[in-house]
Amino acid sequence: MAPTGKSRELLFLALAAFVGLGVIPALNAWVPADSFLHISDFRINLWGKYLCYAVLALGVNLLWGYTGLLSLGQCLFFSLGGYALGMHLMLKIGRLGQYKADIPDFMVFLEFDKRFPTTGGLPPHWIPFHSIAVALLAVIIVPAVVAYLFGWLAFRSRIKGVYFSILSQALTYAAMLMFFRNDFTFGGNNGLTDFKFLLGFDLNQPSTKRALFMASVVLLLSVYWMCRWLTQTKFGLVQRAIRDGENRVLFSGYATANFKLFVFVLAAIIAGLGGALFVPQVGIINPSEMAPDKSLEAVVWCAVGGRGSLIGPILGAIFVNGLKSYATRAFAEQWLYILGGLFIFVVLFMPKGLVGVPQQLRELLRMRISKKIEPKPEVPGESEGVVPAPTEK
Repeated sequence: MAPTGKSRELLFLALAAFVGLGVIPALNAWVPADSFLHISDFRINLWGKYLCYAVLALGVNLLWGYTGLLSLGQCLFFSLGGYALGMHLMLKIGRLGQYKADIPDFMVFLEFDKRFPTTGGLPPHWIPFHSIAVALLAVIIVPAVVAYLFGWLAFRSRIKGVYFSILSQALTYAAMLMFFRNDFTFGGNNGLTDFKFLLGFDLNQPSTKRALFMASVVLLLSVYWMCRWLTQTKFGLVQRAIRDGENRVLFSGYATANFKLFVFVLAAIIAGLGGALFVPQVGIINPSEMAPDKSLEAVVWCAVGGRGSLIGPILGAIFVNGLKSYATRAFAEQWLYILGGLFIFVVLFMPKGLVGVPQQLRELLRMRISKKIEPKPEVPGESEGVVPAPTEK
């Protein structure tokens, strides 16, 4: 019996989990460094970064592909999650920084001890982040609150379409400018960096890098299953109905603003979780991660992979970022042209993205076969050898 779509999906996910949680960490830990099968610590970190971007892409797809909301500000929530955990990591550096002080180096350089003398130079809102529990809660709560406030104002005013995209882009741009300010207490242009420890483990140790990579795999699979479950419920049907015809859903008695607000907040939480795991693997978080072009890239990932599907954004994020890692080394100045050309090519010739290529090939093959076997229409009298008389004009 041929495998069903669900069984193929389960098989694919089981294979992905086996490779991500077993094969790749084993090749990094136990295969000698001089073997061609060895995966270096650098590769582990790089692939972990790709997986965090894939988590972000799933959130973008939940908004754009399933609800029809093209948000150009999802990297703001990704960065907020990264900053929340980054604050905890900065406080765990201790006296191992360049200035050998009890506060992060940038606070010493910017003379925060004069601004906050009662706390020794540490801003009051930083103090709770000594606790990892507070930091993890902030990873979820901060993006959710920002998304709720913005979404409530936008959807209550019935802002949608290109206007919603522009407003979300303006939001992330304003936040980026705010985080660039040194007096905003988040590191300014340099951001947060030079992390040392997470939960007592040295971030530079190969075992810690493997654990973070495996945590990224688990997060990606968990978000995938959550999105899969949500889109198959009645809520998921309403999602797609809003995407395809919001006015009809309104006339049916549904409060579409509440549905859109819930999805927007959920996508922000997903992005924040991805950003939290991104920071310890990359080793830095700064306002450039909030730049509008970053959110545009996330939209390209979904388009290239195939929006409206769950596997598509994952494939798109990994493929485009892998291509970027290569192109920025080999063709650094041409990368933006390559990315733009790839997006145009996908829109024109691959409307369903990478996941739709097999279906496109099958349809093309079916059309070719049908043309070959299509019987030639017979002309009356041709089988008896009689040439029909020409018709009069």
